[in-house]
Amino acid sequence: MDNLSVLSIHVDHRTDSAPRVQEILTENGDMIVGRFGIHDPEEVNHGLITLNLRGDMNRINTMMNELSGLDGIKTNHMNV
Repeated sequence: MDNLSVLSIHVDHRTDSAPRVQEILTENGDMIVGRFGIHDPEEVNHGLITLNLRGDMNRINTMMNELSGLDGIKTNHMNV
């Protein structure tokens, strides 16, 4: 069984990056146990998405690499 983990996604240029970020998350939706997204109302272009994941580390790394390859996207992963 795959372990639970947490992935944070910091999004700059939210209006530009959001559609592709959403596509990647949808493609990997079977690994996402929970999702929480916020943006700072004073900073319209910045956001933070936190995912609770249950999945194979190879798939998680692939998803992180896809996300990190986008402009203004930073990821950080933590095994629980």
